[in-house]
Amino acid sequence: MIPVAQFLTDTPIEGVVIVAPRRHHDARGHFTETWNLRSLQQAGIDVPFVQDNHSYSAQPGTVRGLHYQRPPHAQAKLVRCGRGRVLDVAVDIRRGSPTYGRSLAVELSAENGLQLFIPAGFLHGFMTLEADCELLYKCSDYYAPDCDGAVRWDTCDIEWPLDGLPAPLLSDKDAAATPFDQFDSPFVYEAA
Repeated sequence: MIPVAQFLTDTPIEGVVIVAPRRHHDARGHFTETWNLRSLQQAGIDVPFVQDNHSYSAQPGTVRGLHYQRPPHAQAKLVRCGRGRVLDVAVDIRRGSPTYGRSLAVELSAENGLQLFIPAGFLHGFMTLEADCELLYKCSDYYAPDCDGAVRWDTCDIEWPLDGLPAPLLSDKDAAATPFDQFDSPFVYEAA
């Protein structure tokens, strides 16, 4: 049996998992295996990732999201921060889920090396906590513009860390997104 290369922590929202890959330190710095299909499969995350995305945000207080891709091109994501610090957020939008509408927020940073696995059926977004942040994430389906959607970032009872940061910087799309209380989710909860 191949040892699991990551430490995985279940969260209060079924399916969302914090992944802490092992870091090997020496005098030069560290080495991390950021993704290993066999290790994740052994841990119960068996998702065929097909696309990698890289997002750069120059300003602290930048908010991207809350985004989703509806079926038939729904996306699971494995998210990590390669530079800087972000508050990464997943919101359960699976109708019938016992945690429908609940969010989970995790600080991801280049320093802590944590990753967040977000299954399909969730909104995803993040806020940069400092300048020059880079978010890298794997997706389980290709980007499909006709299935792209967004829910307004400040309508899901998320405790965004706004103190000491400038007013959030949003794209026009995110600023005009549907409020959560007007959102009709295309996802249905299926118990594991």
